[in-house]
Amino acid sequence: MVSPVTVVKSEGPKLVPFFKTTCVYFVLWLPTSTPSWFSALIKCLPIFCLWIFLLAHGISFLHAHPSARRILAGLIFSLLGDAFLIWQEQGYFIHGLLMFAITHILYSSAFGMKPLNLPVGLVIIMVSGVSYALLYSYLAGPLTYLVAVYIGIIAFMGWRAIAGVQLANDLWTWTKLSACLGAMLFMVSDLTIAVNKFCFPVPHSRAIIMATYYAAQMLIALSAVECQDEDHKKKIA
Repeated sequence: MVSPVTVVKSEGPKLVPFFKTTCVYFVLWLPTSTPSWFSALIKCLPIFCLWIFLLAHGISFLHAHPSARRILAGLIFSLLGDAFLIWQEQGYFIHGLLMFAITHILYSSAFGMKPLNLPVGLVIIMVSGVSYALLYSYLAGPLTYLVAVYIGIIAFMGWRAIAGVQLANDLWTWTKLSACLGAMLFMVSDLTIAVNKFCFPVPHSRAIIMATYYAAQMLIALSAVECQDEDHKKKIA
């Protein structure tokens, strides 16, 4: 198993642009009430840097590993979703919702269906059901159904990411744990968005949403290098 120190040494330098652009976002803290192309650029730059992070592993790496390609594609749709949500009050919220739904489908495909881990799936279903029940009375029109579908999609993504961590059997890797933590943070971020937008104001909502969102995307991007470790083990076997 690869040690955390080795991971930091090998992957840390490639993530420096992501950390810098994330700091720029929080330092500038542009007002959400006046959307502009500049604010969209500042918000999207950290995700663009995660594209660069994956591309830094080489085109041959991406060509050889479908999971990494799917995570890269998910990051591309995430960036589009971020841009749409800058103008959500101008009618582009559903567009952003669609982009992130595609993102979660791609991430789910990258995480795969093994191990199945049905108990985790049942817990995720219960948590998602409670979340939707909380939101339901505040929703109207198409959003009643669209939010339900979106919750189902992100719940499925969370299930596939969390199911991969088999602590009891000592079969986990740092990248599976990274995917698990990333998925959970993504769900926290999206639930905070939903509660703040549809139910009631959440204190410091924007800071919570963006901090958990950027951390989630970074961790999921890091999990893309997992297939490199797994394929190496298969070749040795």
